[in-house]
Amino acid sequence: MKKIWKRIAVAVSAVVAVVGAFVGSGAAGGTPIQDAAGGALSASSTAIAPDGPAFSIWSVVYVGLIAYAIRQLFRTSDDARHATLAVPAILSLLLNAAWILSVQFGFLWASEPIIVALLAVLVWTFTILRRTKPSGIVEAIVTDGTFGLYLGWVCVATAANTAAVLTAAGFRGFDLGQDVWGVLVAAVAGLVGLLLAVWGRGRLAPMLSLAWGLAWVAVARLDGPLVSTPTAVAAVVAAAAVVVVTVAVRARAGWSGARGLARVSG
Repeated sequence: MKKIWKRIAVAVSAVVAVVGAFVGSGAAGGTPIQDAAGGALSASSTAIAPDGPAFSIWSVVYVGLIAYAIRQLFRTSDDARHATLAVPAILSLLLNAAWILSVQFGFLWASEPIIVALLAVLVWTFTILRRTKPSGIVEAIVTDGTFGLYLGWVCVATAANTAAVLTAAGFRGFDLGQDVWGVLVAAVAGLVGLLLAVWGRGRLAPMLSLAWGLAWVAVARLDGPLVSTPTAVAAVVAAAAVVVVTVAVRARAGWSGARGLARVSG
């Protein structure tokens, strides 16, 4: 019964997250996230804010989360992998909804600890996925792929949210200027992507969403009211580095596996 309730809790949490996303989009009478909290999270709010189309990745993530919730709800076996994933999955879904509501109601200060907690939970989830193997290609796409995309994007979102909260609080970056801070934060985001590439043994999903976010940061800094060419260049370089290193690590892991198989079979 405990395992059944875990499955149901994951499914209910997914519904809560999707409803929160619906409200956050403005479709249910709420204010779109980029316009909420006085526009603190708009593309022109800080040097590290991504352009509007970047947020379309949430649609892909939510579809994946719904697919994951449905699949784990109706799975026929009680495998340890899904049982272990249940708690962090539930927390990530509820924190997602909580972050949207905090911004919707103008509590920008509250959004920061929430999104940091969300990032920590997703790292926890990624640790579980890294230590266990998917049962097949569908499992790899629906579970590993979804939470990988989720983690990579939230890395970028956390950086943008932190910058927005600090800016709204009156922090002026020790007078270093937006170009310097934009380059520094883009570099840190890129470093996080490199660490995920190595730690995750070349998993593609975190790389895709993190590079996607950085690319749209570059687009936002090349056009619009907050232009910063140094930040745009740094974001492009960081995104490219994450892609190259991830692919290289994945290829090396594949070659090592092939050589090991050849030794065993030989």
